[in-house]
Amino acid sequence: MKYAIKFRPSVEKSLRDLPQKELLRIKRKIELLAENLPNRATTKMKGNNNFHKVRIGDYRIIYEIHDDVLLILIIKIGHRKDIYKKLTQI
Repeated sequence: MKYAIKFRPSVEKSLRDLPQKELLRIKRKIELLAENLPNRATTKMKGNNNFHKVRIGDYRIIYEIHDDVLLILIIKIGHRKDIYKKLTQI
């Protein structure tokens, strides 16, 4: 079952600032997410939210899974030192 990928507008903006090498790795990982979701128990973030995360080197992808419409909504992409800041405001 293949999921569709949708980005929040802020994610598209943050992708422009990433180094080209990391951007390619992140794009490949997002394509893999759409085809084969990892175990939800291992990717679920702590707390009272619906967020999941996946690691790509020093970068993280924060996303939500919407099974009813087969959609993965990418919430935020960024370096691990900055990604968790202001995440609760989303």
